[in-house]
Amino acid sequence: MRVVEVPRYLDDAGLDAVATAMGTWPPEERLLFDARGTKWSSPYGFVALLTVGQALAELKAEPPRLAVPDLEDVRSYWAKAGFFKFAAEYFELLGKVPRRAADESSDVLVPVRPIREMDDVHTLVEGLGERVSRMLTEELGIAPSATPRFGMALSEVCQNIVEHAGTGGWVAVQAHNWRKRSGPRVVVCAVSDAGIGFRRSLEATEAKKVGDLWGDSAAIEAALFRNVSRYRDPGRGQGLAMIKRYLMKWAGKISVRSGTARLALVPEWDDDLPGVDGLAFFPGSQVMIVVPAQK
Repeated sequence: MRVVEVPRYLDDAGLDAVATAMGTWPPEERLLFDARGTKWSSPYGFVALLTVGQALAELKAEPPRLAVPDLEDVRSYWAKAGFFKFAAEYFELLGKVPRRAADESSDVLVPVRPIREMDDVHTLVEGLGERVSRMLTEELGIAPSATPRFGMALSEVCQNIVEHAGTGGWVAVQAHNWRKRSGPRVVVCAVSDAGIGFRRSLEATEAKKVGDLWGDSAAIEAALFRNVSRYRDPGRGQGLAMIKRYLMKWAGKISVRSGTARLALVPEWDDDLPGVDGLAFFPGSQVMIVVPAQK
């Protein structure tokens, strides 16, 4: 049994620590994710944990264990966010799990949802239009006329799972203060899948162009900054480009992690690095969209 300590704050930075603690992939031992000391998770943390559980299930590995947070209010929030509902399918849960259902009426939270086919994308966007619009206007001060752009961005990033991943994934949205209550008010959309990743998706069309430099970082750069798609149809590869245009107008952020690399469009209010290579491997791809409160 290999123990993977889940950080006190499970966000995009915390995921790197989880990936490092997991060791080699596929794991040589059964994994125990120890979240007893975890005090908070972002949507990114929720969908990433579900992704590793899903990836292990698809490898037909022994189901990992997950020791749930010790703090009752944290466990309650994880249930409210819909995490335990799906985690029970992939993890052996250790500890007291609240019976409460996911909160489908919150104005600051869209609980975890699976994305497995295009109908899931349409249902998500159509069903949450008014709710997400309220979140953006009331929490961030974005004009109501501009909020459909976020819905389009959410749709595009979820469609990428269906079209490119080769398997299903997860999405969650939440309004909270950036970086453990010390930053601006933001709305975060996190999408993660357990699929083939950016490198394998683009390898057939892009690897020869960069030769020995080809890898996870080069693949993300091609998709995020050069609008490259593995499909040759005109107009393909424009989803991430459209998302970037919206985010630049809002001083927002997009971060993409796949394999052993992460690249980001970083706004002035954040201190993240624009590119990190040589990370510990994590299955699939993770995309985070962050929109800050408008001054």
